[in-house]
Amino acid sequence: MSQEDKVRQHLQQLQHNLQQLALWQNSPPEQERLQSEQPFHLDTLEPYEWLQWIFIPRMHALLDAEAPLPSKIAITPYLEEAMSDFAQLELLLSPLTDIESLLNEPA
Repeated sequence: MSQEDKVRQHLQQLQHNLQQLALWQNSPPEQERLQSEQPFHLDTLEPYEWLQWIFIPRMHALLDAEAPLPSKIAITPYLEEAMSDFAQLELLLSPLTDIESLLNEPA
């Protein structure tokens, strides 16, 4: 299985976990909230919203375009801090950790 296929599989697992945790939203946030220039859209989106509306679509767009994937990412430290009170945080961290491991591997 290629790196791209593995990343896609982990993205699907992340989406599934967001849905299982009732964090997946059926309607997108207002357009203005998606225009933030802050990392992770700290000023406009909840961490799980950023995963759904920014991270997952951008990663799928890269995969669909067969564009290079990022070679260094670190999302789990942000989620660990921003969602530290969330009881089932590991369900979000697990697929993200797998994605980070794949993308942060030396070529």
